[in-house]
Amino acid sequence: MTAIEPTRKDIAHPQHIKKNSSSLRLWHWLNTIVICGSLITVLINSTLITRETVTPVVLSELNKGGAAVSVEQAKGVSHALEDKVWEIHIYFGYCLAALLLFRIILEFFQLADQKFIRKIKLAYTQFLITKKNREIARHEFTVKAIYVLFYIVLFIMVITGLFLAFEDLMAPYKAIRHSVKEVHNFCMYIVLAFITIHLIGVFLAERNESKGIVSDMIHGGKE
Repeated sequence: MTAIEPTRKDIAHPQHIKKNSSSLRLWHWLNTIVICGSLITVLINSTLITRETVTPVVLSELNKGGAAVSVEQAKGVSHALEDKVWEIHIYFGYCLAALLLFRIILEFFQLADQKFIRKIKLAYTQFLITKKNREIARHEFTVKAIYVLFYIVLFIMVITGLFLAFEDLMAPYKAIRHSVKEVHNFCMYIVLAFITIHLIGVFLAERNESKGIVSDMIHGGKE
């Protein structure tokens, strides 16, 4: 569900299935959990825990119990609940940053045929020189290009997220805080788009030429 690098048939060797390392598979599923968790916190704060939603509930329940609660106090409670959810969001952000760093370091220790950079170069080369399976080559290169875009967006999201999380240390750059937040929020929509495209792609691949793509990301696939 997130940056899966799916097991696909090699264009030059249709019968050969690439193998994903255990480290890559671990990164993939942890990344899936963290990104989903992060998006869920955003969903909760934008729908369930808003001042417009929580404030009337706080006023109704506490005043029903005999407590004299003002509107401003009720808003304060809703704001506190919102902050708690954002704290969880920030923790997910730290995990995402750690996982991104892990992925970058992992690239240097992957086997030659499992390096993402090598896969991109191979897909591009095959796209340029392949004539017989041109459509397959174009598809393979397009998929890799989408992953490159995802990694770039993920990097921008992590950097902007850390900027917002450590805004006290970034006080000298307070003037750009709003712009940074806008970029961070925009990246979230791109990630949502990627997840949608990715799920559709995996579903279609499972029904066509790449059956077992999900299980291969669990057990690694066969050489």
